[in-house]
Amino acid sequence: MSVTPGFGVYVHWPFCLSKCPYCDFNSHVRHAPVDQPRFVEAFRREIAHRASVAPGRTVTSVFFGGGTPSLMQPQTVAAIIEAIGQSWTMAEDAEITLEANPTSVEADRFRGYRSAGVNRVSLGVQALNDADLKALGRMHSVEEAMRAVAVAEGIFDRSSFDLIYARPHQTPESWRAELKQALTRASGHLSLYQLTIEPGTMFERLHRAGKLAVPDPDLGRAFWDVTQEMTAAAGFPAYEISNHARPGEESRHNLVYWHYGEYAGIGPGAHGRLRTNEGRFAMATEKHPETWLQLVERQGHGLIENDLLTPEQEGDEFLLMGLRLREGIDTRRYADLTGHPLKQNRIDLLQAQGMLDAADARRLRVTPEGFPVLNAVIASLVG
Repeated sequence: MSVTPGFGVYVHWPFCLSKCPYCDFNSHVRHAPVDQPRFVEAFRREIAHRASVAPGRTVTSVFFGGGTPSLMQPQTVAAIIEAIGQSWTMAEDAEITLEANPTSVEADRFRGYRSAGVNRVSLGVQALNDADLKALGRMHSVEEAMRAVAVAEGIFDRSSFDLIYARPHQTPESWRAELKQALTRASGHLSLYQLTIEPGTMFERLHRAGKLAVPDPDLGRAFWDVTQEMTAAAGFPAYEISNHARPGEESRHNLVYWHYGEYAGIGPGAHGRLRTNEGRFAMATEKHPETWLQLVERQGHGLIENDLLTPEQEGDEFLLMGLRLREGIDTRRYADLTGHPLKQNRIDLLQAQGMLDAADARRLRVTPEGFPVLNAVIASLVG
């Protein structure tokens, strides 16, 4: 099966009202109002720079991530979408997603975002339990979240929301009840992430101090099994390790990443992968918002990394992205990227262990047994 990955544009809005204790994303709290017109002009310049590096592309998806993009004014979003359309061709059916926090104030902006061109929203609900929302540092209640979900479904063509499971003191049984509620509310897509302790976060400091318990591997596996069983039964099968959708409701933007397509990363701390005549480049911008702003104003872009990938690096990235998908990878593309095929003896060993499905000689998939230990499977495949 040949896949056309498409071309995506990721736009990072780095500001939040507060920093969640589990979050290691590039997010910053500013107590003074952000100068959005100044940032818009910087986004315009950086978009133009990326278009000069990778001209002639047709944009199939745009994703506003963060941070909290729903802190942007609708006119800010509209101006950025306009700049993308001026620099590249925008596909008629382009998916344009904006991440939003489901507070009542931000939900009121949804109609403005829709008018700006956003046609899909992803809501950071995270829990359907008010006590756990507070422990996660979220500023909304379950009631506000469900109201925002309803508003989103009434305004946007497509919507999704996120939940975190395996939270402190949560049991598989309580997660089962919570997930049942989520599945009755979801319209087409759910992102379900197992809580991980990320370096540099408040949760990491609490965990090191013995003040935050996380599930052992057996309990983590029980949460995973509940998630897979219930979503499949409800018609939301996993199409990626943490993402579940009704057929046709998959996130097209994320599929650009997982199909190892090209994408431009715009804004503070954004990453991108663009191909030129020299090869595929890994790009990253300055993380600090005001420093990024000054860089763009001075030189037209905020890049601090722009590295040509070796064939082996491309092959490794292709596996790391593609094997997250239930559909797996086309092994011929790995050989095209690296100049050599995957090692058959490693495939055979992992298949014998029940971790890989290689029934089709051209397609390699991770099995349901392999997904919970995906990183180890990939390491064994290429190590």
